[in-house]
Amino acid sequence: MSTHAHANADHSSLDRLAVAATLHCLTGCAIGELLGMVIATALGWGNGAQMALAIGLAYVFGFGLTALPLVRAGLGPRRVITTALAADTVSITIMEVFDNLTVLAIPSAMEAGLTDPLFYGAIAAGFVVAFPFAFLANRHLIARGRGHAVVHAYH
Repeated sequence: MSTHAHANADHSSLDRLAVAATLHCLTGCAIGELLGMVIATALGWGNGAQMALAIGLAYVFGFGLTALPLVRAGLGPRRVITTALAADTVSITIMEVFDNLTVLAIPSAMEAGLTDPLFYGAIAAGFVVAFPFAFLANRHLIARGRGHAVVHAYH
């Protein structure tokens, strides 16, 4: 394989790993965001409390999805926690900042109820906006042996 072909293969592999890491992050964030907003809406909580619960659960589910394979690999609790935090904190934070800013920017999105398509559409739009930024961060970290590169050593 030529040096150019090898470099393209490495670049493609890095991109695939970054996409996988970002989709993983998006999955955990989406589960947490939707669950948090559904719970808070059902309980009649205000927008601030609703957003806080959704963000908190996004981190819990994001870290939880990363922790599962680490636990299965036999790592101890301290190693699982530190590895999950190192792998996902940047990506989840980027995902949450862009998602929530997008939801806040969409008129009436924060007032939409659980049966309103705007409720789900605003969240989805936020993740679409957030994805490229989280992808770039994940790609940067993985290229330097950080982020999800650390987790993949245990798969």
